[in-house]
Amino acid sequence: MASILAPNMHFAKTGSYSVVEPGKPKEAPTPSTGGGSAALSAACTRQASTVKQMKKDGKPADQIEKAVEELKRLRAELAVAEKANAGQGTEHNIDRKLFDETVLRRMFVVPAFEIHGGVAGLFDYGPPGCALKQNIVDQWRRHFVLEEKMLEMECTCLTPEPVLKTSGHVDRFTDLMVKDIVTGDCYRADKLLEDHIDDLLEKGNFSSSEADEHRKVQRQADAYSPEELGAILEKYGIKATTTGNDLTKPFAFNLMFGTKIGPSGALTGFLRPETAQGLFVNFKRLLDYNNGRVPFAAAQIGLGFRNEIAPKNGLLRVREFTMAEIEHFVKPDEKKHPKFANVSNVTMKLFDRDAQLGTGIVSSMTCGDAVAKGTIANETLAYFMARTQLFMLRIGMNSEKLRFRQHLSTEMAHYAADCWDLEILTAYGWVECVGHADRACYDLTVHAKATNTSVEAQKMLDKAVEVLQLTVKPDRKTIGMTFKKDQKAVCSALEGLDSDKAAEVEKAHSAGQPYELDGFSIAPGMVLFTRKKKMVQVVKFTPSVIEPSFGVGRILHALLEHSFSVRKEDAQRVVFQFAPVVAPIKCGVYNLQSGSKFPPIVTRVVDLLTQAGISTKADTSGQSVGRRYARADELGVPFGVTVDFDTVEDDTVTLRERDSMTQRRVPIAALPGLLRELCGLDGDVVAWKDALSAYPEVGASEASGPITLETTSRGVFSRPAALVKK
Repeated sequence: MASILAPNMHFAKTGSYSVVEPGKPKEAPTPSTGGGSAALSAACTRQASTVKQMKKDGKPADQIEKAVEELKRLRAELAVAEKANAGQGTEHNIDRKLFDETVLRRMFVVPAFEIHGGVAGLFDYGPPGCALKQNIVDQWRRHFVLEEKMLEMECTCLTPEPVLKTSGHVDRFTDLMVKDIVTGDCYRADKLLEDHIDDLLEKGNFSSSEADEHRKVQRQADAYSPEELGAILEKYGIKATTTGNDLTKPFAFNLMFGTKIGPSGALTGFLRPETAQGLFVNFKRLLDYNNGRVPFAAAQIGLGFRNEIAPKNGLLRVREFTMAEIEHFVKPDEKKHPKFANVSNVTMKLFDRDAQLGTGIVSSMTCGDAVAKGTIANETLAYFMARTQLFMLRIGMNSEKLRFRQHLSTEMAHYAADCWDLEILTAYGWVECVGHADRACYDLTVHAKATNTSVEAQKMLDKAVEVLQLTVKPDRKTIGMTFKKDQKAVCSALEGLDSDKAAEVEKAHSAGQPYELDGFSIAPGMVLFTRKKKMVQVVKFTPSVIEPSFGVGRILHALLEHSFSVRKEDAQRVVFQFAPVVAPIKCGVYNLQSGSKFPPIVTRVVDLLTQAGISTKADTSGQSVGRRYARADELGVPFGVTVDFDTVEDDTVTLRERDSMTQRRVPIAALPGLLRELCGLDGDVVAWKDALSAYPEVGASEASGPITLETTSRGVFSRPAALVKK
């Protein structure tokens, strides 16, 4: 079924999750060994043959249906076994219908312009979704910007065409599209191929080697040229999804939203497809702000816009989204990281390019080993990958459902040194949520060349060293005859070249090729090259860029899925088990019963917690406390405070923990300090059992009827000195 979060959209089928019927939890098939895979494959073949023979013999429909169901079951087990053998046996089971209904009903995310019919790829965040997103961003800023001493900027979304022409977006920021030749409906070609192969593997009967070949094609779907992809679509016989009509050949479609800047319409602009270009064009000012020191990192959180061909899968492919990007500038030949030792023992799941095209095995490796073995290109790239994983764990992602996939050589730009995507397992399969790229010097170089602006940094050496410097000497007579009135400009440009640029000219001329310099073609014979020794204490260079780029919407969606659960005793009672540090509402406050004595105390508790920076929501409706707890669980509220008759006497309340549903009796005055510790608002999160060890447990029933509290002897409690906030 189509997701409630994505009206009028078709979802890619994947073999990486099972839909669980409401109220009927489904056990995943047990992964088999290699021998088990072979046996299952044979069983599938036999059962498929049986189904065909039954249809041929005209057996009753109910018997055929049972045989088909058995075939489906065997194929599901085979798929699980093959994934387990390939090191990818993790599954993500979710009741999609219940998940979508809850997300929509509790207004985490809703379709934009819903009453007008909505627009594909545009969504609004409701109150809890907005708070969850902001908390994720706040933790990101704390984890990266503050801890790494990054320089944060906020650049404009509206970008003039020359900027994006220089970066390559105008010419190359495209996806390959095909159209239904009858209706004109548009499809993203690589996604059609991926979805078709998913269906093929689900319904077909393939040996392990045949399935692997199909998966290899699938992994490279977005790396093929238009001609290659067109041939593959034709080979697989892929038609339009909704009509079955033939498709056009793939062609490039630019994903940027264009506009005109100013009333005259003379200046063309675009809504930015990424935030990075604002940081690159401000590099010179950022370098000055940082007192000329490299390495340093700049960061930006903001909106990006992409005119997606086929938005779908809720927040996973949209047309307006929030990005959080880092540009770490470093000397090209010095990519060690001073804090690498802090993460060298962090173990990551790495799906490198050889494994993707070969064994399909995901390797677990420490960060230090990955760099030492050359699996990851350098320390700085590996450092940010490890830091990204630690961030994901802090906000509550399931560690078993994270992996880093290395870009295939066909996916990477020619200038890139190495690229890894953090992928998160969702109900839609493995989804790229964070990109990590070593982009070398490309970005700064192209902007410098287009604007004739120096983006060089410099490093002071401890002592002067002797270097062999290459210089270019113009042949003024030849240049004068060739360029005439431009002679002076050409000579000045040539004489201003540094040793690296001079080497580029020499390399071109050695190959008999002209060298393009500021719009002038410098042919062989126009210059002489000389080398001389020189003592230098300052080295100039154009920095390389290590870029981690985070898709906040995708991360939020994955976190919603990873946090989604139901109570064991009631499969319809939803609980979002958000980590307290990112929970939209940290604490709910409830009155046990109605009465004039309770409202003032509830108000006092809410005000006390709010002043302590703890997001709090009071629910004083007439329903039972159990029902109100259930409503709070659906919003992922990790803690609840209940005001009862004893509160009036001794100023204590019950403090409830969402996941375990256990309760402790706590003085009102201790709540702010306790909750800040439990929510990690001042540092590391303190566990419930540690923070509440000094307070007596209260027994409670959370049935849908009135809650029953056990009577315990209580007084006014004080916390152990070691846990008291200073």
